[in-house]
Amino acid sequence: MARLPRLTLAGYPHHIIQRGNNRQAIFASAADYQTLLDLLHENAQKFKVAIHGYVLMTNHFHLLATPETADGLPQMMQAVGRRYVRWFNDALGRSGTLWEGRYKSTVIDSDAYLLSCMAYLDLNPVRAGMVVQAADYAHSSHSHYIGQRVDKLITPHPLVWGLGNTPFAREAAYADLVRGGISTVQTAQLTDAALRGWALGDADFVASLQTLTARRVSKAAAGRPFKTLKTS
Repeated sequence: MARLPRLTLAGYPHHIIQRGNNRQAIFASAADYQTLLDLLHENAQKFKVAIHGYVLMTNHFHLLATPETADGLPQMMQAVGRRYVRWFNDALGRSGTLWEGRYKSTVIDSDAYLLSCMAYLDLNPVRAGMVVQAADYAHSSHSHYIGQRVDKLITPHPLVWGLGNTPFAREAAYADLVRGGISTVQTAQLTDAALRGWALGDADFVASLQTLTARRVSKAAAGRPFKTLKTS
């Protein structure tokens, strides 16, 4: 069975995962982390992608981003991926692939999952046992949202502005949200949806997305194959 193309829709938030090949480390120095962030910033601007959140783990990274165009996200990821591999290989005197194939991504319902997805990203290092709390991890957007630094890569989603009427109120509310954590069910939903490429939201959200694309956006019900629309 041919694999489905990625689900990419302009104007919707996407949860993206890019893994290292065979779970190998994709960062070997502080300069590597900064180089990837710089490449993301450069190409997010070039291809009109708003990056709302990120976390760089040792052997993979996550993004939460909204592309302005249907092609913006894949173009950004291709440009970043190629240039970062050249940087990494040159720095370590290595050759060959770094990534585990294509990046994984899906569209999420912002009202139901966007803030949970941001907390999911921030809590990755905590779940991995790397730090005790999200604020202790240096390579994520968490410190931007709690007011510890200004991150030029980040474009806050409008929902973040609804957390409070002042920067201090928003920062405190977001810190509380992350400290409160997310359920194991939501964690599994966010991971599974991104890896499998199915849209994450309720039935109405999924149905509305399906009107926008010929690519199926959810797993077909058993015994009732999804009929893909013909395109020229």
